[in-house]
Amino acid sequence: MMLIIFDCDGVLIDSEILSARVDCEMLREIGYETTPEDLAQRYAGFTTQRIFELIGEELGRAVPDDLVERTLEETDRRLESEVEAIAGVHEMLDRLDYARCVCSNSRSDRLRVSLGRVGLWDRFRPYVYSAREVAEGRGKPAPDVFLYAAKIFETDPSDTLVVEDSTTGVTAGVAAGMRVIGFTGASHSWQGHGEALMEAGATTVIDRLADLPATIEALRTWRADAV
Repeated sequence: MMLIIFDCDGVLIDSEILSARVDCEMLREIGYETTPEDLAQRYAGFTTQRIFELIGEELGRAVPDDLVERTLEETDRRLESEVEAIAGVHEMLDRLDYARCVCSNSRSDRLRVSLGRVGLWDRFRPYVYSAREVAEGRGKPAPDVFLYAAKIFETDPSDTLVVEDSTTGVTAGVAAGMRVIGFTGASHSWQGHGEALMEAGATTVIDRLADLPATIEALRTWRADAV
C-alpha cells in the first residue's frame, strides 16, 4: 500500500508567509529588522520557538520568553481568521485514491484550527500528526513523525511519498527512507526554492497541487519498473 504524507503549512494551507509576517512584527520590538519573505526563505519548516532561538544566537542574546509566547498567540489568532487553503487542494484530494495523512511540526491544536478553517480537518482526521507529540517529540529535520505515520499505516517507508515545501521537511523525509515531492506553490516561495528542495534530496518539484496526482502515478510506475 502506498502512503502519501502531506506537510501542512505551505503545502495544504498558505500559512508560512502569514506566520513570517507576525514574526517580523514582533521581532521589531527587540530591534531585529527583516522581511517576511526573507524570514520565510531562511526558516520555513521551523517552529516559532526554534526560529527565535536561532535569531537569539545571531543577536548574541536570548529572545525573551514572553515575546515568543505573544508571537505564538498572535499567529494562532491570525491563522484562525485569515489563513487560506493552497489553490486546488480540495480538487487534488478528490482525485487521490491512496492512503494519506498530515505530518507537521505545528502543534495539534493549531493544526485542528487552521485545517478546520479551510475545510481540510475532516478530510484527514484522525490521521493528523504533530511531530512534537509523537515518538520522542523531535521535530523535522528528524524523521520521527514520518516513520511514526508509516508504522501506523503499516506501510514501508520505501512505499511512502512525502509532499514538502521546506528543506527541513525534505531532509526529514529523505532520512526516513521516503521519496519526497517538493512543492513551491505557496505565497512564501522564492526564486531558487525548487533548486533548494532538490539539493536537499527531493525527487522532483511541482508548483501546482493539480499536478500532484499525475506526479504520484509517475513515481509509482517508476518504482514498479525499477523493482
